[in-house]
Amino acid sequence: MQQAQGAHAILAQKAARLIGSSGGRRWIVVLVLPFLMAFAAFAFAPNTIPSKIAITQVIEELELPIPRAGAVSEPGYWHEERIQRGDRAATLLRRLGTNDADVKAFVRATLSARMLRQLIPGQSVRAYQTADGKLLAFRYQNDGEVLDVKRDGDGFRVSEGTVELERRVLVASGEVDTSLFGATDAARLPDSIAIQIADIFATDVDFHRDLRRGDRFAVVYEVLYDQGEPVQTGRILAAEFVNDGKAYRALWFEYAKGQGGYYTPYGTNIRKAFLRSPLEFSRVTSGYTNRRYHPILQEWRAHRGVDYGAPAGTRVRATGDGVVKFYGWKGAYGNLVVLRHQSQYTTWYAHLSRFAKGLRRGKRVLQGETIGYVGMTGLATGPHLHYEFRINGVHRNPLKVVLPPAPPIQAAQRPAFDAAAAPLVELLEILRGTYLARLDREP
Repeated sequence: MQQAQGAHAILAQKAARLIGSSGGRRWIVVLVLPFLMAFAAFAFAPNTIPSKIAITQVIEELELPIPRAGAVSEPGYWHEERIQRGDRAATLLRRLGTNDADVKAFVRATLSARMLRQLIPGQSVRAYQTADGKLLAFRYQNDGEVLDVKRDGDGFRVSEGTVELERRVLVASGEVDTSLFGATDAARLPDSIAIQIADIFATDVDFHRDLRRGDRFAVVYEVLYDQGEPVQTGRILAAEFVNDGKAYRALWFEYAKGQGGYYTPYGTNIRKAFLRSPLEFSRVTSGYTNRRYHPILQEWRAHRGVDYGAPAGTRVRATGDGVVKFYGWKGAYGNLVVLRHQSQYTTWYAHLSRFAKGLRRGKRVLQGETIGYVGMTGLATGPHLHYEFRINGVHRNPLKVVLPPAPPIQAAQRPAFDAAAAPLVELLEILRGTYLARLDREP
């Protein structure tokens, strides 16, 4: 235990050198290190991870803040309930154990509350009430908006507005045993982070074919909190993925307001012009070959694409920025989308069950944008996606073709990129160091 505490102290000192603070809203960075039986938290200013500060240890008693949902004088507790299909406000309050008189008063007070007419199944509401069921406050937050209801004498006062979320930066690492989702679950990371990892490294790692037991990952990511409760996972700010011994790193850089991308620490664009796969997670059921026995036509013929098995309805992504050249029914392809990329590349997506809403010929689509959904239209024995990659009209193997790169960091942006990248790289180094230290201790 002393060894773990010592390692944790060293890690905390290294991390603290990266953290600073300034006026305005604060961010929190939390180092999630379960193998050290501890964690450290530090605050720093939005959109910055400063390099060096003096470290001072301060210990003081903290008074818990009164909940924002209402300044109440009576002692109580927060009770959370998940919204179910068909729920109304009265139903939720009764499940929360609220007194019937308060339920009726609440319903009368909130008749005009728009958010209560749009209760989303799966979301949660929170009620602050006494042990005998007296309702003191009620809070419902969804999609950036919040409904606050607090007791006011014998009735309730209602307010609706935009929620003020606190941003925190968390870091975590893990090792792949059976799957990426299994590894992120073990690291207590939400599925949205696993999906982002797969998206970020999709042009370097084929997560259908290349994943190996013992592959490792480390992430620095944002989480949005409402009154101390996590409500939304944000963007990955930095990530490392080690696949079959080869390390890939990606850093988020916002080069203009609302515009950014992932780059290596050297400024190379992580994103290639094309993704390796049009599906986030699937399996290759039939590869690119000059000779394959067709299960329906019962004859040997070339298979000039790759088939990905996936459940019907799985979303299909555009593998690159492009323009819709064709969409509709095309013989054996069934429902087909063809995208034109630059002047020489086209990609084909066949056997779709349906097309994305708003898709039309000539529409410009972005890499990763949904263009349709997996199906089994045309000559198909089961739900799957048939994907083709063509250069100047000539078929190429999507799994082996050399993909053109996307533009790197521009010279004028280089100083800003280097300043933003340095502390993120150091955080990844800290995570790698602690991970390797754990491996050294394991038998």
